[in-house]
Amino acid sequence: MPDSTIQVDLTNCDREPIHLLGAIQPVGFLIAVSRDWFVARVSLNIQQYLGFEPESMIGNLLSDYFPAGMIHELRNRVARIGSPDTIERWFGARLREGGRPFDIAVHFSGSQIVIEAEPGHEHNGDATSTVRGLIARLDSRADLAAFYREGARQVRALLEYDRVMVYKFDADGAGEVIAESCKPGIGSFLGLHYPASDIPKQARELYKRNLIRLIRDVNSTPVEIFPSLDAHGRPLDLSLSVLRSVSPIHVEYLKNMGVQASLSISILVDGELWGMFACHHYTPRAPTFERRSICELFAQMFSMRLESRERRAMVEYERRARDISDQLLGAVASDETLLNDPDWLGDILTSTIPADGVGVWINGNYAFSGLTPPTDDFRRIVRALNGTAAGKVFATDRIGSLIDRSDHFAKEAAGLLAIPISRSPRDYVVLFRSEMRESVRWAGDPRKPVEYGPNGPRLTPRESFAEWLELVEGRSKPFTQSELRIAETLRATLIEVVLRLADEAAAQRHQANARQELLIAELNHRVRNILGVIRGLIRQSQPDTDEVKEFVKVVDGRIHALARAHNQITDDHWGPAPLQALIDAESSAFLAGKERMILSEGPPALLNPQAFSTMALVIHELVTNSIKYGSLSGDGIARISWHFNEGKDLVLSWEEIGGPIVSPPKRKGFGTTIIERSVPYDLGGKAEIHYEPTGVRAEFCIPSRHISAPRNFKGPAVKLPGPPSQTHAPTRPDFLLGQSVLLVEDSLIIALDAEDILTRFGADLSVASTTEAAHDILDQTKIDFAILDINLGDQTSFGIANRLHDAGTPFFFASGYGEQAKLPDEHRGKIVVQKPYTSHNLARAIEALLGLSTES
Repeated sequence: MPDSTIQVDLTNCDREPIHLLGAIQPVGFLIAVSRDWFVARVSLNIQQYLGFEPESMIGNLLSDYFPAGMIHELRNRVARIGSPDTIERWFGARLREGGRPFDIAVHFSGSQIVIEAEPGHEHNGDATSTVRGLIARLDSRADLAAFYREGARQVRALLEYDRVMVYKFDADGAGEVIAESCKPGIGSFLGLHYPASDIPKQARELYKRNLIRLIRDVNSTPVEIFPSLDAHGRPLDLSLSVLRSVSPIHVEYLKNMGVQASLSISILVDGELWGMFACHHYTPRAPTFERRSICELFAQMFSMRLESRERRAMVEYERRARDISDQLLGAVASDETLLNDPDWLGDILTSTIPADGVGVWINGNYAFSGLTPPTDDFRRIVRALNGTAAGKVFATDRIGSLIDRSDHFAKEAAGLLAIPISRSPRDYVVLFRSEMRESVRWAGDPRKPVEYGPNGPRLTPRESFAEWLELVEGRSKPFTQSELRIAETLRATLIEVVLRLADEAAAQRHQANARQELLIAELNHRVRNILGVIRGLIRQSQPDTDEVKEFVKVVDGRIHALARAHNQITDDHWGPAPLQALIDAESSAFLAGKERMILSEGPPALLNPQAFSTMALVIHELVTNSIKYGSLSGDGIARISWHFNEGKDLVLSWEEIGGPIVSPPKRKGFGTTIIERSVPYDLGGKAEIHYEPTGVRAEFCIPSRHISAPRNFKGPAVKLPGPPSQTHAPTRPDFLLGQSVLLVEDSLIIALDAEDILTRFGADLSVASTTEAAHDILDQTKIDFAILDINLGDQTSFGIANRLHDAGTPFFFASGYGEQAKLPDEHRGKIVVQKPYTSHNLARAIEALLGLSTES
């Protein structure tokens, strides 16, 4: 079993758990030094390995005993320790010229540095490749049971113990062996339960700090540390020691099991001790420090994979709950009497949370479906529930813990989950579960009376591990944390249903919101299409002259800046959008790979839609001008900072640093006019721009009526680096060479714009404006992939999508609705490109669809 390596302090059990056994295992030696590298304490067996008397080392410099190269390397290792619970490792170290190799562990213990060494070997392994192979095999296991078994099998293959178990804790602290890998002929512990007292709470806290614990030989004699106390009379804290000895209580525990060597590795999920790998060997065994470290890394990866699997299961569970919530809302909206139908309600709820019966209590009236308690007992249950925390889901696997005299109906209803759906009066939907009679296999009697040993109660280990069967009665299958979270989601939905039935105005507001969202989505679609048409008209109308091309490029950039701003403020239904998002968008659009040349600093602030669009053009002009003439044209930077003044107006500053010498422009172009006049004219604010030789400086004051501060923000200003790197246009322009592409787009101008982009990518393009034309092309031409505009006048492209799906031809959608585009269930999850088309969004979508690389 997992080891209980810390003694229980009966005088103060709530103290911070610290392991203070003043001895280590005899394999290897320990040196504890102060931060200035004076020798403080050593293990008494240091003479066995290095030939030094312990007394001779006390008070001397460590450099008196080890070469300068080793001291230098140790300093480097200490510098890498990033947190108090970090252990730095060094394999195959030579403490002396030509001497034997040692594996070394270094960590902090209070004000001291603890250096531990055990005989090692030359380090020539590849831990990364080893762990990668182990994780690949782990990931290939589809279900959790196989995942656990594979974890145990891989740890045993690494460490070669007789038995390796995956041991999981339950909510009460008891544990169960849920997976096992062992050599033939030694019996199986799979399915055995162990009481919580086998691993005290203090030991579990220690296991969260030090992930791996090793006992090489239960019959070995520990080696003391000299001197046992420091100058302040304190023993050395060995909580993180890799060589530390263990409690004699635990040694006796293992001897009673017939185990001579053990190793345990913690499994942490969400920062808590989920369980552990427990390794047993029936003869002395000591895997190398390097092999143990590899196994520790594997256990950490195992924990991450386990956490990911549990989160995915939770997400799927919550998705089902949302579907049930939508079903509830939709059904009751059309027939409000359904809430009083327990059979219908039971079918809905138990499809997500398994139960055997449902009871509904609303305004003193009740109704039942399935297996439930008698009416009088149900009333008693409701009265007892009124004494629990208001507004929270309540669950128990034993109704007898809530009310007395429950035995006579326990077979039909032993456990319950109560979902409150009002506050006054208290109304409930209660799910009942029948009694689950089962035999629990314990490793020994879990109710064994407490025995008194030499150290007091609870400190005498169990002597018998013979299998002991317990018949569990009067309990149901417990409700899991996932089910409780789902119940909270359903509670919110049921309360909404009740409020809807009680207040017709709530339903009208809901319908009005739905109409408003539809109207906003349609407006967004039209605006995005119009912007796309304008960009296409400008591009398609340009003569083949450099001056006009430059003009088109400038105007196109301004239109695209407006389009980006429009996208951001419509993502939240025409609501305020973050100023930082605007800066990030401009940085990523024009400084591919160099976004950190723009530094931003200021408190969170939201700009209302009008101000967001105005500032999008202003910042666009500042960025593009700086790229052409200012600090962003070379290796300089631009700093954007903002703060709120006493009147709660937003004051934003732009400063260029490290660029070429600046002089005022001889003439003012349209871009300069936007910078100087947009904020005063459109927003009623102030704008100043200064052309100083060291760089352009500008300051803008945006009135408070255009600003929305994030709710509940009370912290200081947040300094952020430049935005993260994003995917940009392809650096290899012909990356679609030889690809046959179908473009379905009903707007000629937008189609021409997309056609130009795809042609530059090297695609062999076929264009259709209607569904009929698209089907004709598919009848005659083999297509590699397709781009489908969702809305084609009064039709949609979903029929074409169905045909492409059946033929196995890749495709993605395009829409002016962007994130609000509605896809049918069979195409849910498909890529949707937000119009207008750009080289960036098309290249990114094609790369994601086909797995192509657009890099040269």
